[in-house]
Amino acid sequence: MKHNNSYIYPKTVRTEIDGKRHYDIDGGKWKLPSVTTILSATQTAEKRESLAAWRKSIGEENATRIVDQAGARGTAMHKILEKYILEEGYLDLTNVGRDAHNMAIRVIEQGLCNVTEFFGSECTLYYPGLFAGQTDLIGMHKNEMAVIDFKQTNKPKKREWIEDYCLQLAAYGMAHDFVYRTAITKGVIMMCSKDNYYQEFVIAGEEYRKYKHKWLERVNQYYETKRSTTNT
Repeated sequence: MKHNNSYIYPKTVRTEIDGKRHYDIDGGKWKLPSVTTILSATQTAEKRESLAAWRKSIGEENATRIVDQAGARGTAMHKILEKYILEEGYLDLTNVGRDAHNMAIRVIEQGLCNVTEFFGSECTLYYPGLFAGQTDLIGMHKNEMAVIDFKQTNKPKKREWIEDYCLQLAAYGMAHDFVYRTAITKGVIMMCSKDNYYQEFVIAGEEYRKYKHKWLERVNQYYETKRSTTNT
């Protein structure tokens, strides 16, 4: 995979404000909420209730264990994929776990094989004054410039379950377009379950534009809520 260094991405500097992830951009000029912070703050009541019901059904201890294991597995998978993209070789299996290694291999064989060129790996992106975040890869996917994210999952997902993932891609694409004057119209989610089942979700064209619109609605909701809270 060829590296095209046409774009210079800022160094990642994360900070916490009221326990929520923010990004310190341009030497502190902006402290912007992360994309995931905005998505979490603007979740629907139905989604919050569903998550609470799941935790209650299996018990807090089990729920925490499942979430922590998934997080560790996802972090390890991401590290392997980043090293592969940057041609630094694989991490030692004893450090990352066999599940993460096998999942990364599946993503490489079935997903990254379609990426011929990349502009940045683990890229910090920001929209001035509004939001920031980090996407896994900006590259050419089947000859089209795309925002690409890697996801691990305990079990395969249906498309209707991954709206927040699609909103993340739209947010990163918007930020990239604004700062670097690009015109990204494609996002790709490369997902693998712990049972080594690979899924790929592509949003493009009208669907991609729809998610950009939905993302802006969530951003507006976030800042409207923040203003109303500040004024009370």
